[in-house]
Amino acid sequence: MRLLAIETVQLGDYYVSRYEQVEAYGAQVSVLSGLADADHWPADRFRVAQSQHIGDLIALAVRWHQDTPFDGVFTFAESSVIAAAAVAEALGLPGIGVDAAQKSRNKFLMRLAHEAHGAAHPPFQSVGTLDEAQAAAVRIGYPVILKPTLGAGSSFVFRVDSPGELARAFPQAWTGIQDMGFFTSEVQGLDLGPNGLLIEGFLDGREYLIEALCWDGQVTLGSIVDRVTVESATFDDDVHHAPTDLDDATIERVRQVVERGAVAQGLHRSVLHAEVRFHHGEPFLLEIAARPGGGGLDHMARISAGYCPIQSVIAFAVGERPAHAAYQRTARHTAAMVLLCPAGTIEAIHVPEDVRQDPALFFLKILARPGDVIRRPPAGNSILGFAGSTGTSFEDAMANAERAAQAIDVTLTEAVLAPA
Repeated sequence: MRLLAIETVQLGDYYVSRYEQVEAYGAQVSVLSGLADADHWPADRFRVAQSQHIGDLIALAVRWHQDTPFDGVFTFAESSVIAAAAVAEALGLPGIGVDAAQKSRNKFLMRLAHEAHGAAHPPFQSVGTLDEAQAAAVRIGYPVILKPTLGAGSSFVFRVDSPGELARAFPQAWTGIQDMGFFTSEVQGLDLGPNGLLIEGFLDGREYLIEALCWDGQVTLGSIVDRVTVESATFDDDVHHAPTDLDDATIERVRQVVERGAVAQGLHRSVLHAEVRFHHGEPFLLEIAARPGGGGLDHMARISAGYCPIQSVIAFAVGERPAHAAYQRTARHTAAMVLLCPAGTIEAIHVPEDVRQDPALFFLKILARPGDVIRRPPAGNSILGFAGSTGTSFEDAMANAERAAQAIDVTLTEAVLAPA
């Protein structure tokens, strides 16, 4: 089985470990990048278009496919979801389609789809000026959320509690989204929907990250991860736990909400990463992405629920239904956290060898490199990496993850205070 992975813009070696997982399941992975700074995959299975334009990506994919045919196309990158859908269509291979990809990538188009199909979602309004944002916030009612339409990773997402806070946050977010990496890494030459900001109603309950699959409009939950962080105004997703503490009846309510949203977005056959938040006791959709969740969520799914999102990606890429039947928690506890550090330019990162070899850690990924600029809200939302650990309970797993995080030493110079 030969699969083609799409990266509109290479993100270092971030996805290499996932490509290796795909190959461990018996598929051969080739990687097509629009722009790439360095080889990160075997040269005979790695090609660069030197362009983010969809015409150039498709032209290279077609020539490659003619030489050595592929069985499927996939992506792990949020900013490549639309590009991957277009390449799959051009090659005549299974895919979600460009229209569904647009509705699953652009948060404004997603909200319109949810509204049209009655999928539970917060009130929202697209805003292009501070005056529009202030009026929308008054109409919806404070507190509200200010968020980008083409964002990811909580970059430039703010909880706003007053007109004064909105007046400060809006220009920061508006400036920041223009050169935000999640936007500048997008495919060119296709309609992405508006690159702007939304005002949404704040949902006051707990949040859950869900790995799932949809086949012919029916959603099966694979993994449910509880967000346990005491959040700030900028939604740093730094602590999660699985298996979930939701009861079976509530899990079914969540499944139904995700199913309604997936169908609304046109995701009839797709792997899903859904984020659900409760409000006054009812589940609402924050978003549904047409890719697996990032960080260590695939590891958490396998350990805490016996579900592998990577296997589902492979199955959908070749048009097969994944074998997973229903959500079922295991007795193994996992805790995962985003690794954060203060703003500045990284001079050095030291990870002790005993941390790297810690048997309790199922996931440790350092994303930042010496020379990288770390930006913290309101200037941005850069992170150091991710860590995940197992344990006999959440408390035990969390203690293991925190011990590893505290042992990582980061040397910083030149604090960054303003947006790029």
